[in-house]
Amino acid sequence: MFTTRPELRGTFGACASTHWLASASGMAVLEAGGNAFDAAVAIGFVLQVVEPHLNGPGGEVPIVFHDARTGASRILCGQGTAPAGATIAHYRAQGLDMVPGSGLLATVIPGAVDAWMQLLRDHGTLPPREVLKYAIHYAGAGFPLAPMIPSFIERVQDLLRDEWPTSAALWLPDGKIPAAGSLFRNPQLAITFERLLDEAESAGGERERQIEAFRRAWSQGFVAEAVEHFATHTEAMDSSGERHTGVLTAQDMAGWQAHYEDPLARDFRGHTVLKGDVWSQGPVFLQQLALLDGFPLEEMPPDGPDFVHTVVEAAKLAFADREAYYGDPTFVEVPRDRLLSDSYAAERRALIGERASLELRPGRIAGFERQAESLPQSTASGDAAALGGGEPTVQTDGGTNGDTCHLDVIDRWGNMVGATPSGGWLQSSPTIPELGFCLNSRAQMFWLEPGMPASLEPGKRPRTTLSVNLVLREGRPYMVFGTPGGDYQDQWSLAVFLRHVVHGLNLQAAIDHPAFQTDHMPSSFWPRTADLGSLAVESRFPEATVAELKRRGHRVEVREPWSLGRVSAAAREPDGLLKAAANPRFMQGYAIAR
Repeated sequence: MFTTRPELRGTFGACASTHWLASASGMAVLEAGGNAFDAAVAIGFVLQVVEPHLNGPGGEVPIVFHDARTGASRILCGQGTAPAGATIAHYRAQGLDMVPGSGLLATVIPGAVDAWMQLLRDHGTLPPREVLKYAIHYAGAGFPLAPMIPSFIERVQDLLRDEWPTSAALWLPDGKIPAAGSLFRNPQLAITFERLLDEAESAGGERERQIEAFRRAWSQGFVAEAVEHFATHTEAMDSSGERHTGVLTAQDMAGWQAHYEDPLARDFRGHTVLKGDVWSQGPVFLQQLALLDGFPLEEMPPDGPDFVHTVVEAAKLAFADREAYYGDPTFVEVPRDRLLSDSYAAERRALIGERASLELRPGRIAGFERQAESLPQSTASGDAAALGGGEPTVQTDGGTNGDTCHLDVIDRWGNMVGATPSGGWLQSSPTIPELGFCLNSRAQMFWLEPGMPASLEPGKRPRTTLSVNLVLREGRPYMVFGTPGGDYQDQWSLAVFLRHVVHGLNLQAAIDHPAFQTDHMPSSFWPRTADLGSLAVESRFPEATVAELKRRGHRVEVREPWSLGRVSAAAREPDGLLKAAANPRFMQGYAIAR
């Protein structure tokens, strides 16, 4: 099969991400003697600078990793929780029936920075300045704007000019939309990072002590103070069409920290896939694998109608269960054992027939009937893009889908890290001028109807779409991979995984293969719409495949040839051979291996 680039191979290190500058920075860390954890942290902070329309310091991140020294594979949850003042009663009192998709009421506690610092402290080897210097360089000296950044600025330029002046001052220099490819600087963000490092180094001592001082300066020091003052004293226009102040406080930030969890797992064709718990979208991937394990996928060509139909119908069932049952397990009971069981998969598999389903069909689980019967009906009003609402994925048209970031790193010792940073994108809320970044809008994933698994409650994690993947092959750590994409993350990544594991395509070929997706679920993002029966496919699919999918009842939309998916991946063979691949779409993602 034609590929846009080779599957890169080497023995020293492999880095892949959604931006070439981030991947190059990660490799520079490996070259300087750092390990995969050091490199991942460096990449994570660089992405906050060079992909500001997709993530930022005010966002969140789930991280999956394998530590070759201890043999442990774990999840680090960098998903912040709802502030103490984020109650259904408070939002209802504002006249809201849905959490806004943008603005200051849409934020939860920023989680990414603390997660990266904990990963560096516990598994890295370098001091914080050595991994942050790349991000500081690009923020202060400048970075070339990827073409999608000006397009996002253009989409919300009126909002910035009319309602978010602090954002306009940063993203519309001289009142103009910056040109694609032009050098762009965020000097205030560089100053914020430098100040955090200064406070870290003033603590003296070893790197661990510096990292702890860095974390305190973030969650209990000047950053938290600036966040509270801006969030609670600024009336900002949001996607509701009204202006609201936020409820996030310094006390909220001081009382939260990222934490480690054991992953959920599923065996499939000699591989074991590790995913985050039911506060994330991750188990949807495992449910899809359980459903698909009963089909002869090897006999289905990867660009044929049988393969696409079967995978999409499995996705519809798994995502319906996500909407009915998933939520923060520290707050709600989730029947995860039943959802991931072979017997449940067998019952649900029988629903996959010759014709496309046009209904949202969550499973019926004893004791949880109310959840399956009371899924909210999605409605939409207004111009979400113009109000900065939702996630970039659901606000773009045609072939310009994109959101969030992803990174994968493997070093020569066999350490592996995969992460999906997101939130705090430039169109999510106004820029905090003293800090050079804005807050996330992840609270939009909560419902304002009480009694649901994903209902808003203080201290609760939103049921996020963010998803990471670590794969064992015959019990040995083999691969980390993933993608941006919101509700598409565990669709795009699943197709790549199946084409690699089942059909034998190499990593780059699996990523380059024509992609597809469905919106047959309530969107996780404001205004929470659903498009039952939909199926989008890249035009590179054979005409016969498209025609057959239409015959089976799918509402097929043919998209631009290279428009769906942003997967990257890195893998390690038992003999130490490293492999890396990245998405060629939008000419931004890049992989490096040597």
